[in-house]
This record gives sequence, structure tokens and C-alpha cells, in this order.
Amino acid sequence: MYNSYHNRFTMKIQLRAIFILNQVGTNWFLIHNRVVKMNEFERLKPVWLHVSTVLNEAVTSVRPLSSNQFSEKFQAQTQRGTYFVKVSSNFECLESEHQGLAVLDNSNSIRVPKPIYVGMAANRGILVTEYLELDSSGRSYSRLATELIKLHRTTGFQFGWSRDNFLGGSRQINTPLDFWPEFFQTCRLRYQIDLAFANGYRGAIYALCGNILEAIPFILGEHDPEPSLVHGDLWSGNCGFCDGVPVIFDPAVYYGDRETDLAMMRLFGGFPERVYREYDAAWELPEGWELRQKVYALYHILNHLNLFGALYFDSAELLMRDILKSLD
Repeated sequence: MYNSYHNRFTMKIQLRAIFILNQVGTNWFLIHNRVVKMNEFERLKPVWLHVSTVLNEAVTSVRPLSSNQFSEKFQAQTQRGTYFVKVSSNFECLESEHQGLAVLDNSNSIRVPKPIYVGMAANRGILVTEYLELDSSGRSYSRLATELIKLHRTTGFQFGWSRDNFLGGSRQINTPLDFWPEFFQTCRLRYQIDLAFANGYRGAIYALCGNILEAIPFILGEHDPEPSLVHGDLWSGNCGFCDGVPVIFDPAVYYGDRETDLAMMRLFGGFPERVYREYDAAWELPEGWELRQKVYALYHILNHLNLFGALYFDSAELLMRDILKSLD
């Protein structure tokens, strides 16, 4: 029992370290590399001219916030206000993010940056939203739990969404289905597993993947969740606080099992345990959530394997073995 706990704890620490290196270390290099080469305004001048036209107010200065292989993020200043601007070669990704923010905003549950514009200029996709200054003081995690519940009580008629969107750089399939186990098996795990095989990841996980897919009807078959509106990619880097008020952003929204958001929150850490305690006290999770959490986490681990490479291979194998062992 100790070894099992120790392995899970060690895996969590390793995943957290790998994830931070992927998200932060790479960002710093890209931003640093570009800033020293060229002024950001001049480098993306057609973008800022287009944004100025859209806003009907001139962009006077820009400040890089972060960057990765998928997009660049900026703070854009005008004489009348400050805006958040994301620039990417993948317009479809930004378009789905814009629509996702609008759906979350219209749910009247938890705060998101208000979407303002999505479009293209100079062969680049552009997303403009409200700029929110995030801070670390006065964080209300109780309010985060309460507002997540409000979000998850926003329900739809089917699992999925009206369109596909993106989880990082990966397409997320949202074909509407009536049956949750079928949706998660087909649109979540099978898609990522097929992508992993196409990317050359086989070896030890090849047979395990088949066993996992066969096990999904047994793990989720008696679980009958409502199609809750979920953020879809709720790690701690996509959640912050503005004047103490919780804010979520960079969504990959769909209607699914509410437990999927909680599973992602736990996967890489960063949230205090009291968030889960207060959530569960107000809206208790059904029996068997611990195993379902592992299954839902596997989707994100496979996605990270496909996005960031073999660093996540051992984590995927370990998690699959853990899930299958739980069924013995």
C-alpha cells in the first residue's frame, strides 16, 4: 500500500515538474528570443493596426505576457483602456476559444475575461478579450468551489458541444452523444490513443490501451451524470483571482461529467484541498469518483504525451496499470 501511494505521489510531483517546464521554461525562451530581436509592436505591426481598427482606438503599446508553440499573448494598451490579445496561426483554435468564453460568460456562474473580438490579419488569428490583472492576495477558494458548482449546474441536452475545439494544440472532438460512457470512450480516450499510435507511441502501452478502452463501459456504465457545462482544461494555470474573485480562462468547453474538471484540477496540483472538500460538502460526488478521476486524468496525460512527447510515456503507462489494477 505504501509503495502504491509513494508511486502515485512521485508521479504527481514528476508530472507537475514536467508540465511547468513545458509551459513556463519554453515560454521564457521564446519571449526572450523575440524581444531582443525586434520590438514587439513592429514585429506584429499588421496585427496591432487591425486591432486598432476593430477597437476604434489606437494601440499605443504592447507588452509580451507569455508564448508557446501554439500562441503568443500580449497586453495591449490604448488611450482608453487595456486589452488581452492572443495571436496564433491556428484561427480555428482562437475562434472556438472565443465562443467558449462567451458560453461560460453567459452561464452567469464564474467570471471569465469577456470576449471582445476574434478575427484574422496578416495570416494570423487574433483573439481580443477583457484584460484582467490577476493577483495572489485575497484569494477566495470557498467562492471558487461555489462558483464551480454554479457552472456545473448549467446543463445541456447531450454530451459534447456544437463544435470541436482545442486542448492545447490538440483537436478535442465534441460530437454530441446521449450516453456518457460512449462519449468519453469515443471522443476522448480513443481519439487520443489513436493519435498516440500515429505518433509512434506503442511498446508497453499498446495492449494497455486496448484493455482500458474495453474497461470504460464497466467503469462508467452505471455512472449517469447530467451533461454539465465544464471548463475542460482546468489546471491551476488556467485559473486565477482578480481582486479576490475567481477567474477562469483558456477554456476547452463542452457538456460532460462535472467530475472531469475536478480530475484535471487534482492532476497537476495547485489548488488547496479545501476547494474539493467544500465542493463535495455542497454537492457530493457519487460513489466511485476516485476511479473515475483516474480515468478522466488519463485523457489529459495522453494529450500531453501527444503534445509534449515521451516525457509523459511512463506516466501514461503507470496510470493505465493503476486503473486496470483497481478493477481486479
